Amino acid sequence: MKYLLLVHHNEDRFKEMPEGTRKDMLAESIRLCHQLESKGQYIHASPLQPEATGTVVQVRDGKPMVTDGPFMETKEQLAGYFLVDAKDRAEAIKIAERVPGARVGTVEVRPVIAISGLPNE
Repeated sequence: MKYLLLVHHNEDRFKEMPEGTRKDMLAESIRLCHQLESKGQYIHASPLQPEATGTVVQVRDGKPMVTDGPFMETKEQLAGYFLVDAKDRAEAIKIAERVPGARVGTVEVRPVIAISGLPNE
Protein backbone atom coordinates (compact mmCIF):
# COMPACT_ATOMS: atom_id res chain seq x y z
CA MET A 1 0.00 0.00 0.00
CA LYS A 2 1.20 3.51 -0.75
CA TYR A 3 1.60 6.05 2.05
CA LEU A 4 2.28 9.76 1.83
CA LEU A 5 4.55 11.00 4.61
CA LEU A 6 3.95 14.74 4.92
CA VAL A 7 6.83 16.53 6.62
CA HIS A 8 5.85 19.66 8.56
CA HIS A 9 8.14 22.05 10.39
CA ASN A 10 8.44 25.69 11.40
CA GLU A 11 10.10 27.43 8.44
CA ASP A 12 11.49 30.28 10.52
CA ARG A 13 13.12 27.95 13.05
CA PHE A 14 14.45 25.76 10.25
CA LYS A 15 16.11 28.79 8.58
CA GLU A 16 17.73 29.67 11.92
CA MET A 17 19.42 26.25 12.14
CA PRO A 18 23.09 26.20 11.13
CA GLU A 19 23.55 25.61 7.40
CA GLY A 20 25.65 22.53 8.14
CA THR A 21 22.81 20.99 10.12
CA ARG A 22 20.34 21.63 7.29
CA LYS A 23 22.78 20.11 4.76
CA ASP A 24 23.29 17.06 7.01
CA MET A 25 19.52 16.57 7.23
CA LEU A 26 19.20 16.72 3.44
CA ALA A 27 22.03 14.20 3.03
CA GLU A 28 20.35 11.92 5.59
CA SER A 29 17.05 12.19 3.71
CA ILE A 30 18.80 11.24 0.46
CA ARG A 31 20.40 8.23 2.18
CA LEU A 32 16.99 7.20 3.50
CA CYS A 33 15.56 7.39 -0.03
CA HIS A 34 18.33 5.09 -1.29
CA GLN A 35 17.73 2.66 1.57
CA LEU A 36 14.01 2.60 0.80
CA GLU A 37 14.78 2.14 -2.92
CA SER A 38 16.92 -0.90 -2.14
CA LYS A 39 13.90 -2.46 -0.40
CA GLY A 40 11.45 -1.52 -3.17
CA GLN A 41 9.67 0.98 -0.92
CA TYR A 42 10.73 4.30 -2.46
CA ILE A 43 8.34 5.95 -4.91
CA HIS A 44 9.21 9.67 -4.69
CA ALA A 45 10.33 12.35 -2.23
CA SER A 46 11.04 16.06 -2.36
CA PRO A 47 11.37 19.10 -0.15
CA LEU A 48 9.07 22.00 -0.98
CA GLN A 49 9.84 25.66 -1.53
CA PRO A 50 8.75 27.92 1.38
CA GLU A 51 5.02 28.31 1.95
CA ALA A 52 5.08 31.93 0.72
CA THR A 53 6.06 30.75 -2.79
CA GLY A 54 2.86 28.72 -3.18
CA THR A 55 -0.48 29.59 -4.68
CA VAL A 56 -3.97 28.52 -3.64
CA VAL A 57 -6.56 27.90 -6.37
CA GLN A 58 -10.26 27.63 -5.57
CA VAL A 59 -13.24 27.52 -7.92
CA ARG A 60 -16.56 28.75 -6.52
CA ASP A 61 -19.68 29.04 -8.62
CA GLY A 62 -17.53 28.42 -11.72
CA LYS A 63 -15.22 31.35 -10.93
CA PRO A 64 -11.55 30.73 -10.15
CA MET A 65 -9.96 32.53 -7.21
CA VAL A 66 -6.16 32.52 -7.07
CA THR A 67 -4.40 33.63 -3.89
CA ASP A 68 -0.69 33.91 -3.19
CA GLY A 69 0.72 32.61 0.10
CA PRO A 70 1.22 32.54 2.98
CA PHE A 71 -2.01 30.73 3.61
CA MET A 72 -2.46 29.43 7.12
CA GLU A 73 -1.77 30.83 10.52
CA THR A 74 0.01 27.73 11.80
CA LYS A 75 3.19 27.07 13.71
CA GLU A 76 4.34 24.47 11.18
CA GLN A 77 4.25 24.51 7.40
CA LEU A 78 4.31 21.67 4.86
CA ALA A 79 8.01 21.30 4.09
CA GLY A 80 8.17 18.19 1.93
CA TYR A 81 7.00 14.66 1.43
CA PHE A 82 7.98 11.04 0.93
CA LEU A 83 5.74 8.71 -1.09
CA VAL A 84 6.51 5.16 -0.01
CA ASP A 85 5.22 1.64 -0.43
CA ALA A 86 4.73 -0.13 2.90
CA LYS A 87 2.99 -3.37 3.79
CA ASP A 88 0.86 -1.63 6.44
CA ARG A 89 0.45 1.46 8.63
CA ALA A 90 2.93 0.18 11.21
CA GLU A 91 5.67 -0.16 8.58
CA ALA A 92 4.86 3.32 7.21
CA ILE A 93 5.18 4.73 10.74
CA LYS A 94 8.57 3.03 11.15
CA ILE A 95 9.72 4.73 7.94
CA ALA A 96 8.35 8.09 9.16
CA GLU A 97 10.41 7.71 12.35
CA ARG A 98 13.54 7.67 10.15
CA VAL A 99 12.70 10.93 8.34
CA PRO A 100 15.11 13.62 9.61
CA GLY A 101 12.31 16.21 9.62
CA ALA A 102 10.58 14.26 12.39
CA ARG A 103 13.31 15.49 14.76
CA VAL A 104 12.51 19.17 14.13
CA GLY A 105 8.82 18.96 13.25
CA THR A 106 6.22 16.31 12.55
CA VAL A 107 5.61 13.68 9.90
CA GLU A 108 1.98 12.95 9.08
CA VAL A 109 1.40 9.43 7.74
CA ARG A 110 -1.53 9.17 5.31
CA PRO A 111 -2.57 6.12 3.26
CA VAL A 112 -3.08 6.83 -0.42
CA ILE A 113 -6.31 5.71 -2.10
CA ALA A 114 -5.58 3.56 -5.15
CA ILE A 115 -7.63 4.65 -8.16
CA SER A 116 -7.58 2.62 -11.36
CA GLY A 117 -7.37 4.36 -14.70
CA LEU A 118 -4.74 6.94 -13.74
CA PRO A 119 -1.56 7.29 -15.85
CA ASN A 120 1.20 4.86 -14.84
CA GLU A 121 -1.21 2.73 -12.79
